[in-house]
Amino acid sequence: MTSVEELGRRARAASRVLATAPTPAKDAALATAADLLVERAADVLAANEADVEAAAAAGTPPGPLDRLRLGPARIEAMARGLRTVAALADPVGEVLDGWTRPNGLQITRVRVPLGVVAIIYENRPNVTSDAFGLCCKSGNAALLRGSSSAIRSNVAIVGVLREALAKQGLPEDAVVLVEDTAHETAVEVMRLTGHVDCLIPRGGPSLIRSIREHATVPVIIDGDGNCHVYVDASADLDEAVAIVVNAKTQRPSVCNAAESLVVHADAAGAFVPRIADVLTGMGVELVGDDAARRLAPVIGPATDDDFRAEFLDLRMSVAVAADLDAAIAHVNRYGSGHTEAILTRDLAAARRFASEVDAAAVIVNASTRFTDGEEFGFGAEIGISTQKLHARGPMGLRELTTYKYVVWGDGQTR
Repeated sequence: MTSVEELGRRARAASRVLATAPTPAKDAALATAADLLVERAADVLAANEADVEAAAAAGTPPGPLDRLRLGPARIEAMARGLRTVAALADPVGEVLDGWTRPNGLQITRVRVPLGVVAIIYENRPNVTSDAFGLCCKSGNAALLRGSSSAIRSNVAIVGVLREALAKQGLPEDAVVLVEDTAHETAVEVMRLTGHVDCLIPRGGPSLIRSIREHATVPVIIDGDGNCHVYVDASADLDEAVAIVVNAKTQRPSVCNAAESLVVHADAAGAFVPRIADVLTGMGVELVGDDAARRLAPVIGPATDDDFRAEFLDLRMSVAVAADLDAAIAHVNRYGSGHTEAILTRDLAAARRFASEVDAAAVIVNASTRFTDGEEFGFGAEIGISTQKLHARGPMGLRELTTYKYVVWGDGQTR
């Protein structure tokens, strides 16, 4: 197999070309890739089926297996994501601001690509096309290293993407896949300082620990999603039931699914037994504090680890908060900085929650499932950052750029 160093070198060379590629060429490559994904869906799905069968035989749990599995609808969604990104404004070359100094120097700040963006990710083969689309449109080369469980799927998808680039006269190495899935190659990617400008990991705690231990390139952490839904005293309880059910069960294996429920004490007597009955009837295992368990005996005991957990499964923690202050304190103590939601008819409570909760996204009266690049209008996302530098929340085109200063003079000396 081609060495990681060589793949990095090729991606770096391609990034120089892509950085100055005209917008119509990038858009055409994305549109062609979308068309080819649909045309070659049978080949991609056959490769994916082999991955899923191997993962199931190895005892992969249902959550990760769901993230691995493709189908016609997910292929269509991947293609739609590429077309949506193509239709977005190109951020490259945008003048962020500018001014003229007293000595006549004209200074502008201009948006430019990062260069080579490496993504290390687990399972989800749809990340392959999403990452490519966002990187291509923002003028970056994508260096991809997926997991062994999805290698056949990723090879098939990257083959389609590279063909699309070639058809539009852009370098195929604007997307390269590290096909060697050994742990050592992931570490090599993390240390590819001569070629990688930014690394974005998308995976579980073990991957993040490895990144923190080994990475020498700049990293944006796509972190855990212990997302809370807080039901305030004034919440519409019928609406709250629908939102909590959607946030927890619509797709429990993803990072924006709700893992924790907090209920104001004044609403708990009516709401906790009701939502416990609904959720357990849908197969959700509930664990909670003493107050919640007194109201709904079906709720099991919760530990501190339960309140901090990203379950990625049909399991949820439940806590009763004495007031808004206690709810905010609970969320800030146990939250992972991803997405927190408040359900309320009290505008002052909503504003306090939005202001005081420390998270990349705060949602008022809607499901946590809306923290998503496509739902935010980004076309897709390359990850959801739970850190504060250089990006936070769903990362779209602008988060894959930086800027440089361009200074125009007329013979000035200092």
